[in-house]
Amino acid sequence: MATKPLSGIRVLDLTRLLPGPVCTLHLADLGADVIKIEDTGLGDYARTLGAPPGKTAPVFLAINRNKRGMKLDLKKPEGVALFLELVRDAHIVVEGFRPGVVDRLGVGYEAARAVNPAIVYCAISGYGQTGPYRELAGHDLNYCSYAGLTDQIGEADRDPVIPNFQIADILGGALVPVMGILAALFDAQRSGKGRYVDAAMSEGVLAHNVQALSAVANHGAPTPRGSDLLSGREACYHVYRTADGKFMAVGALETKFWNEVCDVVGRPDLKPHHWAAGADPAPAIEALRTIFASRTQAQWVEAFAGHDCCVSPVRPFDEAIDDPQHKARGMIVRAPHPTEGDVLQIALPLKLTDFVFEVERPAPAPGEHTAEILRGLGHSDARIAELQRTGVI
Repeated sequence: MATKPLSGIRVLDLTRLLPGPVCTLHLADLGADVIKIEDTGLGDYARTLGAPPGKTAPVFLAINRNKRGMKLDLKKPEGVALFLELVRDAHIVVEGFRPGVVDRLGVGYEAARAVNPAIVYCAISGYGQTGPYRELAGHDLNYCSYAGLTDQIGEADRDPVIPNFQIADILGGALVPVMGILAALFDAQRSGKGRYVDAAMSEGVLAHNVQALSAVANHGAPTPRGSDLLSGREACYHVYRTADGKFMAVGALETKFWNEVCDVVGRPDLKPHHWAAGADPAPAIEALRTIFASRTQAQWVEAFAGHDCCVSPVRPFDEAIDDPQHKARGMIVRAPHPTEGDVLQIALPLKLTDFVFEVERPAPAPGEHTAEILRGLGHSDARIAELQRTGVI
């Protein structure tokens, strides 16, 4: 049986809510032994986020699968000592507190590398560990706003639109940290020396906001909201309402695709209004609005079937997860949970040779594996019972 890419790698996860847990989710799905460490009080707030009384939130169940759970009070010296014991045999630590918190607790990078010089220690925060904003509270909307993204999203001459997809949390708080962690881990395996990874969610957005960068470089200012090639200015890259109140997405940036779109809708006269021709797109936009409004979404899907020209239905999420493409790729999973039934989840969005994604363990109950983990460190059952009695675990 093939080993998983991160088999044998141990991760100590001090994060909660969304960004850090998604980061460690990817590591866990790839085979790392992720130990989710929660405090002995409320623990990860995401457990109850939007969940009915007595139930666990679906988002928590989805992003904490394939992890083991441990409770540990890091405000007590015994809790700090136990954490540093875990660090000795770990490869990665991920934390998501405000800058300085882990140092005050005694579990920061310096304390960790003192017991394990090869440790990769990743700190995920809103604005990074340095700079004038390092202490500021924030959420995804704030990070996107400081990064110049919120100003870009929406229609021309309208207010910015707030997406319900947490762009900064996922891009800057999960994917960028994974990149830094894996790069540092690769080097640590060669050199025996770990690294500190400082990942700022706002910078994850800023660094990938390349369309705005290009506009500023070329013209000295970003293109106004809703007025550039990819945000609604052009007829060939637009969303159109259908007769049943649904939408079709036209992404025909290439001239050959646009020409075919015009042929399918019976308006070859609109071909010169493609962006590459430099003509005014407004007449084509208005024409296509009228045309698409004349049929239902299903009728347009049928009309474009067999025409490979970048036209697709705009699917709501409940339909998207039922799409045959996603099903064929095994992207939608229903995994059993001991108390929550079958949990709807999305699979790891990677396909690797000699590796098959699976949900090996459901999201852990609070502290579910604490005793198991401590026994692995050599602690006796009597010692574990004492730690429980004193509230350390």
